[in-house]
Amino acid sequence: MLFLSIFMMAIGYGLHKGILDNYLAEVVKMNGMDRGITEFFREIPGFLLIFILAILYKFSAENIYKIGGVFMVIGMALLAFIAPVKTLIILSICIYSTGEHIQLGMKNTLTLEYSKEGSGGRGLGWQNAIHQIGTLIGYIAIIIVFSAITANKPYKSVYIVSTVFMIFALIFGLHLTANSKTDKSKNRFYFRKKFTKYYMLEVFYGARKQVFFTFGPYVLILFYGAKASVISLLFAVSAISCFLISPLIGKIIDKIGYKTVMISDTLILVIVCFFYGFAHHIFPKNIAFIVCCVNYVLDSIISLAAMASNVYVQDISDSAEEIRATISTGISVNHAITILIALFGGWIWQRLGIETLFVISAVLGLCNSAYAASIKLPKQS
Repeated sequence: MLFLSIFMMAIGYGLHKGILDNYLAEVVKMNGMDRGITEFFREIPGFLLIFILAILYKFSAENIYKIGGVFMVIGMALLAFIAPVKTLIILSICIYSTGEHIQLGMKNTLTLEYSKEGSGGRGLGWQNAIHQIGTLIGYIAIIIVFSAITANKPYKSVYIVSTVFMIFALIFGLHLTANSKTDKSKNRFYFRKKFTKYYMLEVFYGARKQVFFTFGPYVLILFYGAKASVISLLFAVSAISCFLISPLIGKIIDKIGYKTVMISDTLILVIVCFFYGFAHHIFPKNIAFIVCCVNYVLDSIISLAAMASNVYVQDISDSAEEIRATISTGISVNHAITILIALFGGWIWQRLGIETLFVISAVLGLCNSAYAASIKLPKQS
């Protein structure tokens, strides 16, 4: 039921994500700075997650997951039916994001809890694969529809269909019958010294991934003129790549260890950031566009290595309750920096150029690897 819910949600998300950037640029008329402001408010629920979960601390993980589904349905329905006014669109995205972030920690926690001992990485790998194939279906639908229709793009109709899939996701989620216990100590805020490195890794990772998530597609749209069908095709290629590679990354994490994975992915990241920021200085614009698309896919792939930090938490935790509380706290810590990157990223783009924006992303990635290298692995019994 959990994976079926994630699958339905992923299809709806694929439809939503496939058109979002073009919808904001073409219909809502948002520029780079507006996009950063939108992302700032979209990430606010992630930052506030620790407080949201404090209110819900008496609920089981399954019930919290269901509550997240309700918010996602409401937010998507608003996007489908309200006028394309900036403030209203931002409000709708914020409501949807609240549900998305509530579910984010819960689906990772439940996957780890339902997995066999020693197979946490594989469980997360398959969860990611299911999510990727669901989003792929959404992206392919956008490619077909927006390639066939050249005028009067059906943005609102897509959001209606996306809402339907979110409703199906909620229905499957309501059928989760397990009752994972909440933290017996009733701790509303879970900060422990032994998780300090995990919190710092979340800060560095959250900052660097936010640059690509927010501004990667917008660079292709505003700077290179990419249409919705092209952006969805790019997302589809990324989803296929992640679907095929996600289980492998999970196995690699289990086999060679989370520390090695967290350190090594940065080498690729530096190359990705360099070409994304400077391709237009090196190649003709049409070639630079292709180079940026390739590097966007590479970034999606290396972002899968973020699963390693969840396995790290599982490795040093004393209970399933502690895993859940720590991952949820980590999401809030992650978003404490991402909201700032989202807000100032647009300003950096306008004032200093996209080159500076992606140089900053590369530096943050290097900081992430340097900090991961300081992790001391638990002694094996």
